[in-house]
Amino acid sequence: MTQVLCVAGARPNFMKIAPVMAALADTGIAAQLLHTGQHYDAAMSDSFFSDLGIPPPDHHLEVGSGSHAVQTAEVMRRFEPVLDRVQPRAVLVVGDVNSTIACALVAAKRGVRVIHVEAGLRSYDRSMPEEINRVLTDQISDLLFITEKSALANLAREGIDPARVEFVGNVMIDTLYRNLERAVPASRTLGGALPEYAVLTLHRPSNVDDPATLAALLGVVGEISRTLPVVMPLHPRTRGSIEKFGLSDGLDGLHVLPPVGYLEMLGLMRDARLVLTDSGGIQEETTALGVPCLTLRENTERPITLDEGTNTLVGASPDAIRAAFEDVMGGGGKAGRIPEYWDGRAAMRIAHTLQGWLPAVKGVRALSATRAA
Repeated sequence: MTQVLCVAGARPNFMKIAPVMAALADTGIAAQLLHTGQHYDAAMSDSFFSDLGIPPPDHHLEVGSGSHAVQTAEVMRRFEPVLDRVQPRAVLVVGDVNSTIACALVAAKRGVRVIHVEAGLRSYDRSMPEEINRVLTDQISDLLFITEKSALANLAREGIDPARVEFVGNVMIDTLYRNLERAVPASRTLGGALPEYAVLTLHRPSNVDDPATLAALLGVVGEISRTLPVVMPLHPRTRGSIEKFGLSDGLDGLHVLPPVGYLEMLGLMRDARLVLTDSGGIQEETTALGVPCLTLRENTERPITLDEGTNTLVGASPDAIRAAFEDVMGGGGKAGRIPEYWDGRAAMRIAHTLQGWLPAVKGVRALSATRAA
């Protein structure tokens, strides 16, 4: 009998599900992997499975892209028959993408227990679709694993029983430590060595869907590139916006790359002088690597990277970005330290908790016995 059906849907999920699947296998917990196909580009999906040694999915929904409503609904529609066939004791979801809330919601309505890895993170910005996914997933989860202690306070404010919450650390950092020695050197990815450089990633709708904001960001990054070369793996969404708004000139002078695999990106970050990003995961990875990070957002759901790590929140203001960049180049910026339990063993803590928790799960709740009329 499959005890846990694990769900991954998009690029941010893959680094989190890899150590979880390995730890479940090491502790003898029978698990299957379902890939919703929320990211369908090979460079954004298939290469990550290869790089991280994730076993081939037992189930692939091949959902593809769409609006938030269409994508979430399609994941739910395709996931339910798989759930009925597999009949696991629990469904494990990670992170905050559309697949996370979609599969959690189907499982909860079918009476199957839900486990949420990376629970309790909050930006308190409801304009972010990911924030809605986080809040709702946590409300319907039976067991919540958190990466930092601030998440416990967030969940308590929302009425979630602390007995359902376990502080285990950050599975994404498990993956980073496990693969750091395998990271592709930046010189190989770039086709030659740069003495120093910055890495830039942009993909958040707030930054790339508005032409004025995107133009301003590309403008200040262009200024930075005249002092420090800027390497930019270009997200498909961002490329589309640049072409749509006629901003291709803003890429002049930047070292633009297509989407890169995990090991290439890890090498680029490890060897960088500085990272500029609007990604949540990269805020955590740069903290683990000890690399200064300037986050191009007005808020973050990962406050520990500000309080203990190397992250500085600068928003999208060119003046703020310039000032923070000059501070780093002048020897300032945050040195940071490694947060508690970011030690490469978070996934094993999860597996050990599940060894004790799963035997108490008696099967689906009575709710699943009655289908909606």
